[in-house]
Parts: sequence; C-alpha cells; structure tokens
Amino acid sequence: MAPPIDPGILPQTKDKPESESDAVRARGEALFEAILNDDPDRALPAFFPKTAYEQVKAITNPASDWKWRLVANFKRDIHAIHFKLGRKSTALRFVSLDVGPGARWVDPGEEGNKLGYWRAYGSKLRYAVDGQEKTIDVTSLISWRGEWYVVHLTGFT
Repeated sequence: MAPPIDPGILPQTKDKPESESDAVRARGEALFEAILNDDPDRALPAFFPKTAYEQVKAITNPASDWKWRLVANFKRDIHAIHFKLGRKSTALRFVSLDVGPGARWVDPGEEGNKLGYWRAYGSKLRYAVDGQEKTIDVTSLISWRGEWYVVHLTGFT
C-alpha cells in the first residue's frame, strides 16, 4: 500500500469544507485521543500541515513559525487540557468535533497570508462522561483543499 500523499504539497482550493464528514470525525477522534493519553503527537494528523502552512503564510521562515509557535502551543494546550480532565479521563468517550458557526473565506493578504482559506472560530470537541455531554473549546479551524484542520486549540499566541 502506498503511503498517503501529504496534502500540503498540493495546491490550495476554494472548496468549502463540510461541517460533518469522516475526515472531521477522524481528526476529532485523533485530537481527543491525544488529550486523553497526554500524547500530542497523536493529534498531529488533525493539525494544519506544515507544508500547507509554508504555502499559506507570507512570513519569513513559516516552517519555523509552524514548529516553534503553532505546534508548541498546540502541544502545551493538549497537556494542559489532559491535566484539567484529571483521573476521569479513562471514563471519557468521544462524541464529535463540532465545527464552529459562521465559517468564512479569508482572502489572501488578510492575517499575513499569501493564499486564502476557510476559517471557523468557536468549534467544540464534544465528549461524554457518566452519561453527560461536555465540551472542550477549539479556538480555530482552517481549511486546506476542502478539509478542516486545527490551528489554534486555545487562544491565539
């Protein structure tokens, strides 16, 4: 079986991502498993690809920014959320990743970007514990080639 193609090496499209899809669910599950297991690397398939970020950002050395700012903050946030969930984490069950309302196209030139993308603020990672649903905030999802990816888990830094 051939290894999967890195979507970030392909050109961006204006395809609007679906709010509910197998890919959204898989990325939500990966993010949830990373939080439960305090293992951020499990969630990297749900995170905006570095190769796509290199195409999008109009900054010096976007690969370094991706690694040392975005991914570092993402990993910090996963550790913090895991700690906050505490010992109950083994009893938690993934429900869904709910894409935030009001997704909009971000034009080139906005937010220091060379290319446009779809962005959704206010997404929620939904899970259940003891029969009750709870949520974890996901600050920002952005698109690449018609698929949603996490770019900021908590806040913008």
